[in-house]
Amino acid sequence: MATGKICVVVVSGSLERLQMAAMVASVGAVSGQEVLVFLSMNALPHFVKGRTVKVPHEGEMGALMAGKKVPEFKTLFEQAVELGDAKIYPCSMAMDILGVEQQDLESYLTGATGLTKFLDDARDGQVWTF
Repeated sequence: MATGKICVVVVSGSLERLQMAAMVASVGAVSGQEVLVFLSMNALPHFVKGRTVKVPHEGEMGALMAGKKVPEFKTLFEQAVELGDAKIYPCSMAMDILGVEQQDLESYLTGATGLTKFLDDARDGQVWTF
């Protein structure tokens, strides 16, 4: 696969969108591409340590995934960081709104950043939104 930069903006808290974003990030990272992920809005609460937030599904596929042995989206994001060149950035504004600090988030998330900085870093890559 050709090398390049994949930038993923994740704002949805639905199972299908979180799962697809994680799959794009992990496959891109293990394929040798640089991957930048920006977690904001309804996606970020799923990455707060110890917080159990129900992950709603949008339709039939989400319901089917719940009953199958599909790797959890958080596991795929973590593998993208561990096995490839992926960086997962929590949105600083969303962190402020949620009242969380960096240490409250999953350990594989990189330091917080703002949307302006993320978009600047993403300017020469493919941008995917979920």
